[in-house]
Amino acid sequence: MGARRIRREQRQFDMRESRQRNGILKQKERVRRHSRMRELIQKQGQLPYSPPVMSYLSQELQKPSRLITQDEVNAFLTQEA
Repeated sequence: MGARRIRREQRQFDMRESRQRNGILKQKERVRRHSRMRELIQKQGQLPYSPPVMSYLSQELQKPSRLITQDEVNAFLTQEA
């Protein structure tokens, strides 16, 4: 019974350490993705956007991609600038 507890504690320690190490990289990737998606939105101009862009907008606007309007996209772009 003690061995299971030890393995669990080791796993918790390892996961905590990897979250700290990988969290920094993920924050940097989020910044890069944000700028890349903004460029794609401005380049494509109007709805419908490509599926990755629609997924990003859906996440940022907190609504399904089928309900996103061009006015909301324009407001999102001006708010971020």
